Amino acid sequence: MASDKSDLLQGTLDMLVLKIIALEPAHGYGIAQRIQQISREVLQVQQGSLYPALHRLEKRGWLKAEWRASETGRDAKFYTLTRTGRKQLGEEAANWDRLAGAVELIMRTSE
Repeated sequence: MASDKSDLLQGTLDMLVLKIIALEPAHGYGIAQRIQQISREVLQVQQGSLYPALHRLEKRGWLKAEWRASETGRDAKFYTLTRTGRKQLGEEAANWDRLAGAVELIMRTSE
């Protein structure tokens, strides 16, 4: 039975997180909500995947984080893109375009 929700391809979560943060600084919950919203509810990111990805991207120097008050008034860790993170996002986007184009070629091939 087909699901209305989609699992992310391995490696795409990092790219999506970088893209969302490039739009504006965000905290983890906000990032997950934005991905779900922009994808029209097709993509959902679980906390068990998102927070390890955020830590990994921060460790690589692609994100930096600072604690500040969220919309609710509670402190949250907000992430912003670094210069190297912006460069990485460009590389990830180019790779994604290449991959998506290759998959499209295969799917449009007649039998």
